[in-house]
Amino acid sequence: MKHFKHIPLFLMLLVGSCFFSCGKNKEQIYEEAVRNKMVDKNATLETVALYDNLDKLSGSHILFGHQAATEYGRGWYGDEDRSDVKDATGSHPAVVGHDFQDFTYPNQDKASIKKAQDRLAKLISEQYNRGGVVTIAWHFPNPIKGAGNSFYWDAESVPTVSEIIPGGAYHETYKEILGRVGDFAHSVKGAKGEAVPMLFRPYHEWDGDWFWWGADHTNPKDFVDLWQFTVSYLRDSLEVHNFIYTFSPDCKYSTETEYLERYPGDEWVDMVGVDNYHDFGRDADGSLEAGAKKLQIVSDYAKQHHKLAAFTETGLESIPDTTWWTNSLLKTLKDSGTKLTYVLVWRNDSQSPTHYYASPAGHPSQANFVEFYTDPYTLFANDLSDIYVLKSE
Repeated sequence: MKHFKHIPLFLMLLVGSCFFSCGKNKEQIYEEAVRNKMVDKNATLETVALYDNLDKLSGSHILFGHQAATEYGRGWYGDEDRSDVKDATGSHPAVVGHDFQDFTYPNQDKASIKKAQDRLAKLISEQYNRGGVVTIAWHFPNPIKGAGNSFYWDAESVPTVSEIIPGGAYHETYKEILGRVGDFAHSVKGAKGEAVPMLFRPYHEWDGDWFWWGADHTNPKDFVDLWQFTVSYLRDSLEVHNFIYTFSPDCKYSTETEYLERYPGDEWVDMVGVDNYHDFGRDADGSLEAGAKKLQIVSDYAKQHHKLAAFTETGLESIPDTTWWTNSLLKTLKDSGTKLTYVLVWRNDSQSPTHYYASPAGHPSQANFVEFYTDPYTLFANDLSDIYVLKSE
């Protein structure tokens, strides 16, 4: 260092900084900046691009999503390249929701695991290859033996979260099931052999009492420990680098403090969201104004903490209000001033005469759904372009 003793310290630091960064082009610098916002600093390039493009689109647009859209619909199951949304509008939804439930039962045999994984991998790859987005919920069957293996809390349920976090009697069982999730994440490939990015949304609606991970059945510390272990094990031990991690309670909050009661920390969450059917027509004591306020809390937190935000679940079962799409949902989204990446309505059961949330062709609400589809604010699969390409401009 003796040759530099007369050089001011700040110039030495500038030279050192340039040594490490000046060799990077602007695209590399931009990619690094996006990664630094994410839970996984080693996320695949396609996952980084998805994160960044969702952020850029939100505010001026919102992606429309539908759970299980390409799996089944009203009166059909397993048809190729079909969804009720496409039947009604001409386009698949921009976001399709799926679930890890079918291959995460405890003591599940290998053949049934593989069958469920192969079926789901095909659907996810198809949505990715058409340029759409995939979000994954996890209706996780209770992993404790003798607990009924339901994701609901019922007469057979036992306190579970404390038993599957580190130190719990069923921790190794949980790690084995997470291993299946990791194997699946590695196996789902795009047309060029790249790992398909997924918005992973575990332990949703934790503020309700209906799931075994709900607030009435575990304490905040154990829930946070469960979330943090899940993310770290997938990311660091299983080297899953194609997940964007999404936190989404139900709508039982009215303040940011209540929303964050079991929040695991900014370093563990990429996207914040909310599931809210209550205020969007399901219950008589709900209101669109209350729903808008809850969305605003989520959106404001995301803006302040450099997160993505989403309306992770909503809908009006059977859609009896034939103008619900524009007069309730779209109006609230536009008027609230929120910055949300997507809104997802729940599934259309293939057999139930009433359990459906997206307007099928021929339904009295179809015309209004098409109006919702054609509005420039909403984006469907046909509207997306290069969402998996990182663009520094």
